[in-house]
Amino acid sequence: MDIDEIGYLGVSELHALYRARKLSPVEVAKAVLDRIERIEPNVNAMMRLTPEHALDAARRSEAVYLQCDTPRLLEGIPVTIKDLQHTKGVQTDFSTVIMQGTIPDVDAPCVSRLLAAGGMMMGKTTSAGEWGWKGVSQAMISGITHNPWGKGLNAGASSSGAGVAAACGYGPLHQGGDGAGSIRMPAHFSGVYGLKPTHGRVPNWPVSNNDNATHMGPLTRTVEDAALMTQAMAGPHPWDFTSLEAPPEDYASKLKAASMKGKRIAYSRDLGHARVDPEITEAIEQAVKVFEEMGAIIEEVTPAWGPLGPELARFFWPATFSGRIESLPKFESGMDPGFVAMIKYASAFTAPQFMQMRARRFAYIQQIHEFMEGYDFLLSPAVSVAAFPADKLQPAHWPQHEWDWLMWAEFSYPFNWSGNPAASIPCGFTPAGLPVGLQIVGRRFDDLGVLQASAAFEEARPWADKRPPLAQ
Repeated sequence: MDIDEIGYLGVSELHALYRARKLSPVEVAKAVLDRIERIEPNVNAMMRLTPEHALDAARRSEAVYLQCDTPRLLEGIPVTIKDLQHTKGVQTDFSTVIMQGTIPDVDAPCVSRLLAAGGMMMGKTTSAGEWGWKGVSQAMISGITHNPWGKGLNAGASSSGAGVAAACGYGPLHQGGDGAGSIRMPAHFSGVYGLKPTHGRVPNWPVSNNDNATHMGPLTRTVEDAALMTQAMAGPHPWDFTSLEAPPEDYASKLKAASMKGKRIAYSRDLGHARVDPEITEAIEQAVKVFEEMGAIIEEVTPAWGPLGPELARFFWPATFSGRIESLPKFESGMDPGFVAMIKYASAFTAPQFMQMRARRFAYIQQIHEFMEGYDFLLSPAVSVAAFPADKLQPAHWPQHEWDWLMWAEFSYPFNWSGNPAASIPCGFTPAGLPVGLQIVGRRFDDLGVLQASAAFEEARPWADKRPPLAQ
């Protein structure tokens, strides 16, 4: 087997090769680590490698297969962890000079579960901006993470490195976090699959101070791999009081158990307010036709709640980070100017104003759930634009602002607040050869439904064999 292809093998393929003694976990760990070191100068997706962790885990998994013991769900499978997640004994910088050099003494629950399932941690992936505040793949402490389809272009954020790692064959499984689109945006820009599960499906610790908007989830090249990774991470955990009581389902075995025939699906091209570039709209409309061809009943909609979102977003996104203003006197010179401008903007907010806006947001969320009662799924663009230069917050042909990147990402944050499961799935390319993602939103708790709809689309429009130029 071509050694470079090892990093592109999925979980089921690796397990089959392990059982047949045609590959070993140690061989796979070494091959993936070698590939990362060769491709990294092109893309800058990794904050640091953890070869000792990977090889130690690989040797343990190899013994399982040699002794014909029962393998765990992810036995001998390469994984990467976003640099916003605590990893015991492994430096975690949280993408900010303020926290640079931190060595956690405990793993976050999603990390401990991936490792307990047999995952081999290859390393920590880059995140964008202080604590992942922006949607552009650049940070003061790590520089630009390059889109694998075009050097210097935005790879999406804040799970920047995770999306690029998935596209570049750094193994099959990449952990991401999503507080306003930070799994779905990298999936869109890098041409991979990203799932933001129902809030609480995967425990999040430390619990984010943003009214439960942050979700943990997978970035992968196939829907099956995302299903397996979600299954490994899901389930209640005492450290996250918002985690769901339900144990994880066997998502992967049920992916093809449901047909799209007769499913009632809403499609919104703009949520009634969002600006979208024509090349994105064209690709999305072609993707919607695929669901029609599968027998789904498509209704184009303009949801009444859609236009209420932007004002709320421009209030709550700055408010989420406003507590960091105490760090400015000491660290401002090493911080992202956009981040500094944003938290200074939020410093004028008052407690009564916050509570009034919070009540409006709860009403907005109620409308989203009432709307979704009438449909099995909602389809929309994942992002309004194709990849643009990563040293800018907005494309050159869009309005410019010192911190507001949300203007081209209006489709994601509503479902962070509402907690609905939502995925971005590759659905085509622009004329310039840049990936486009289709967002599939499900009713709350219907993670399996979103995975099944994604699997149906994947079967109709497969993409996992595509290789970006910077990964060659």
